Amino acid sequence: MIKPRTGLFGSFKAVLHLALALLLPLALTPARADVQDIAAASRSVVRVALVATDGQNAYFVGHGSGVMIAPGRVLTNAHVVELARSESNIVIGIIPSEGTNSYGGRILAYSPGNDLALLAVDDAPSIPIATFLAGPVEDGTRVTAIGYPGSVDRAQGMSIEDIIRPMSAVRTSGNVSAGRASRQFDTVLHTAPLAAGNSGGPLVDDCGRVIGINSFGSLSDGSDAEYGFAVSTREIASFLRQANVQVRRSSETCRSMAEIDAAQQAADERARAEAARRQNETALKDRERAIAAREQAQQQVIARRENMIAIAALLLAAAALTGGAAVLGQSRGNIRHARRFGGAAGVLLLAAVLTFALRPSFNSADAPAEPLPDAGNAVGNDMDGAASAESGRWLCRLEPGLSRVTVSETTDLSFTWTPQGCLDGRTQFQNGATGWSRALVPADEAAVSVRRFDPAIGRYRTDNYLVSAQSAAEMRALRDKIGWSGCSSDPERLAKLMQIQGEIEARLPSSPNERLVYHCERQVPKTAGQSTAP
Repeated sequence: MIKPRTGLFGSFKAVLHLALALLLPLALTPARADVQDIAAASRSVVRVALVATDGQNAYFVGHGSGVMIAPGRVLTNAHVVELARSESNIVIGIIPSEGTNSYGGRILAYSPGNDLALLAVDDAPSIPIATFLAGPVEDGTRVTAIGYPGSVDRAQGMSIEDIIRPMSAVRTSGNVSAGRASRQFDTVLHTAPLAAGNSGGPLVDDCGRVIGINSFGSLSDGSDAEYGFAVSTREIASFLRQANVQVRRSSETCRSMAEIDAAQQAADERARAEAARRQNETALKDRERAIAAREQAQQQVIARRENMIAIAALLLAAAALTGGAAVLGQSRGNIRHARRFGGAAGVLLLAAVLTFALRPSFNSADAPAEPLPDAGNAVGNDMDGAASAESGRWLCRLEPGLSRVTVSETTDLSFTWTPQGCLDGRTQFQNGATGWSRALVPADEAAVSVRRFDPAIGRYRTDNYLVSAQSAAEMRALRDKIGWSGCSSDPERLAKLMQIQGEIEARLPSSPNERLVYHCERQVPKTAGQSTAP
């Protein structure tokens, strides 16, 4: 148990009394976790303060830590709020890490057997919700304890007025040491430094997912804690199940964004090489078809030329015979007969001359029916065709090997797309140096998502950034300057969108907390049961 020296918390049970006043220096173990993920997880951590009142005045009794696990629900240790159960004049205050307000809390569920308590937060403030790791915790896993150690408050000379104002939680890092647990309930043994006030705060992995609730620590030389014990997620799951509370869970492997970036870069290069290969194959086939068509046209021209020469020869022969008949008739004195055959001979001769003159030339046989495709520049030549091939409905499935999932759902996505960058007829993407993209800032969440789509290789990507409330408010104000919604082809609107999006992205952290990468294929009209693009 982590207990402040002010006497805030009552005794817990037998062995847990060893956890009094943990004051180990917080810098013992260097932080090695993903800084942005841990910072994002810290937004869910609150200070749980106990205040005594006598009807006219209020007195700060002490504090612990807690974590927001569902809207309006805070999970903490039972021993943190024990006095609030036994003393009617003590009230519970919930102080978030951001903002300007504090909130009242009340106990909904209390279980001293595994040192857990569930609090309801009055007015249900929009404090970010934590995510739990669904699965076992391996020995040696890097972990971070997040909370409000009183030793830090004292070292910084904070007054009571300072302590009850929102402020960032303190983070200390260590490793899981498997094989040992408390006898009272299932715990996670770890080496992240703890101090009085850390009680009830979360123990998280490198992706910021809760793997336990810090409860107590061991003692060394009568004062310093060298090991911490966190209530395990197995105990938490049973407790919350009885309290009828659902929490966010993630079972994905925790990988760094550096690993994800490298894997995606390699996958994109392979996909573009494959797309170029397919386009070259298509261009070669088109070229072969064009050559075959030209050869066929040439054969047809030659055949028509030969046929017309043959017809001209026949007409010439007929003219000669008819002319001979005219001469014969004249020699016999049949002038009328001679004139008739002579006229026919002239017509046949003229027809023979015209047929021969109008025969197709060899030059027309050599000219191609249409320009031949250039296989060496297939990608450039196929741009117009590719644009038309991009439009329509796409079905996208998550690629786990290229994704880093901590919170979001991973269901299939289905959306319509136009070559002008309009998604589902309502979201306009902008085409910049990195391709089609759009930054979206929700109205009621301290988060920003950047969506990207590359129709050429069929890849849709969502990068989710968990930012501070202040940063979210600043980027929300930028978003509002766009001044229009939906899709547009107006150059002025698109230029404004590109400018604002650039300003939003410039304020984002260097890397996202979460990345979802999808492989997409062109589809026939959407089928039931598929979600739209996030």
